[in-house]
Amino acid sequence: MTEHPTSHEGRQPLAARQQERTRPRQQDAAAAGAAAAIPSPAAAPNPGPAAVAEAQAATRREGDRLRFVGAATRRIARGIDLDEIVLGLCRASVPTFSDAILVYLRDPLPVGDERPVSPFVLRLRRSDRLRHTDEEGGEAGPETERLRPLLSDPTADLMPAAELCEVRAGGALAEVLRGVRPVFGDSAAARAALPELLGTGRPVPTGHRAILAPLRGRRRVIGAAVFVRSTERPPFEASDLLVAAQLATHTALGIDKAVLYGREAYIADELQRTMLPDSLPQPTGVRLASRYLPAAETARVGGDWYDAIPLPGSRVALVVGDVMGHSMTSAAIMGQLRTTAQTLAQLDLPPQEVLHHLDEQAQRLGSDRMATCLYAVYDPVAHRITIANAGHPPPVLLHLGGRAEVLRVPPGAPIGVGGVDFEAVELDAPAGATLLLYTDGLVESRLRDVWTGIEQLRERLAATAQLTGPDHSPPLEALCDDVLDMLGPGDRDDDIALLAARFDGIAPSDVAYWYLEPEDAAPGRARRLARRALSRWDLEEMSDEVELLISEVVTNAVRYAERPVTLRLLRTDILRCEVGDDSPQLPRQRRARDTDEGGRGLFLVNRLARRWGATRLSTGKVVWFEMATRG
Repeated sequence: MTEHPTSHEGRQPLAARQQERTRPRQQDAAAAGAAAAIPSPAAAPNPGPAAVAEAQAATRREGDRLRFVGAATRRIARGIDLDEIVLGLCRASVPTFSDAILVYLRDPLPVGDERPVSPFVLRLRRSDRLRHTDEEGGEAGPETERLRPLLSDPTADLMPAAELCEVRAGGALAEVLRGVRPVFGDSAAARAALPELLGTGRPVPTGHRAILAPLRGRRRVIGAAVFVRSTERPPFEASDLLVAAQLATHTALGIDKAVLYGREAYIADELQRTMLPDSLPQPTGVRLASRYLPAAETARVGGDWYDAIPLPGSRVALVVGDVMGHSMTSAAIMGQLRTTAQTLAQLDLPPQEVLHHLDEQAQRLGSDRMATCLYAVYDPVAHRITIANAGHPPPVLLHLGGRAEVLRVPPGAPIGVGGVDFEAVELDAPAGATLLLYTDGLVESRLRDVWTGIEQLRERLAATAQLTGPDHSPPLEALCDDVLDMLGPGDRDDDIALLAARFDGIAPSDVAYWYLEPEDAAPGRARRLARRALSRWDLEEMSDEVELLISEVVTNAVRYAERPVTLRLLRTDILRCEVGDDSPQLPRQRRARDTDEGGRGLFLVNRLARRWGATRLSTGKVVWFEMATRG
């Protein structure tokens, strides 16, 4: 049987198989012809020793240049703030790359997408130069410094340069900066730009001994750098323009980052400052001091806060809390919780109820909004303190005799857990004792656990108290500073909030308290009781004004009250009067018309009292006023 031409060898056509058989022979012939065309090594010209040495020198210079650029950029990149980055550029350039350098930056530097201010002004940020020595080999003295402009050193003529330079629109310097690429000092563009930058009448380096390099950030030119070499070393080469461009690019990008970081740090500082109290109140019967320390320069914003809120009855609420995390979000949540705590405090709710509402607020903010908080209310009249805790480290009470005690308060669950009850305890707050509230950053770090830190804090307080003796409490501000001194170098992993309260209390002999039935005779009885108390305190000269104001406030309370009205007088460095009733409506001062028979009581209180106010309670309200004691 005759075979079909396409039945074998992959069923290819016969012509294709014949072409493949002849292809290897054709390729061999072509390779042989090519080999014959290439000259043999013996026939190639042999380069001379000078050419080989030149090629090796060029290779070494290129390697040195690459190593220098790598080391210089790493040094520049190590800088965090603006000064460190500029210093890194100067130290990397002088003397390895140049004998002197001038660094000009925009003034002010634009941040991010900010529109630069006009006019375009450059300010000399830093100038470094190679230190020369005198004939004896030491550093140049004052006389040499005075004569330096006369020496054969072009960098001496360059220093000092003009501190400020206004870049004229359309001028030679503006054109060089717009071009971005570094240029030699003897180029046509630089010959006109350098006098504008350095100042008219100042010598300008000639030849290839100066490079003007614009500093361009991410969006715009932010400055310029001038590299200068003296006559004692070879001038710049064309490849050095690439080196200057690399240095300028890394420096400009680093400056951009530093400026952005500085703005973020400023915003963080301002945010944290506005979230914390500008100043602490000075309530009657207690002295306060506080401290706040951020965790580190790289984590300025935290969630720690403290507060002291005056309450009716000369009481004060002491609050310290810690929102988990270190970010703008943590600070924002902290601000919301602090505002909520202030609002709840004004309602005069018990501490456990305040934490309960804070827990609900944290849950409304998000499922992962967790915080710890300790809320305490100090009563200087009763010399008692009520504390409720939500997962926060326990406070430490430093007694007058020097004994430091970690208070046993129920730990509770953190705010934001939800579905938990908080428990309050009432403890003695003896006069002269100091209560210290703090966040866990003070007692916990990578080097120690929280309970070890609490014990160290207790020992530190006891040791400080021994220095002042058993009959005197340590100064409050100095005590806060001494507590922070216990922190070691590795103990700043978290921000720290510290609130110290010195309990002075109010003696029972300085308090007068009465109940008044809501009847028409109540104002007259209130005046008589107040007169007797003032006589007992040797304050008879204040009787007329105090009786007038008490009569007005009690009259207003009796008008709306259904239960007995309370009247309390407190004598400290001031005289404070408090009138409470069961009506929640707060009084408002208004201007009475000539035909009105009433409406002038609060006007008199506002004119005669040093301060006055009204606070709504869960059972009604308290209207109070203060008057300065004479003598």
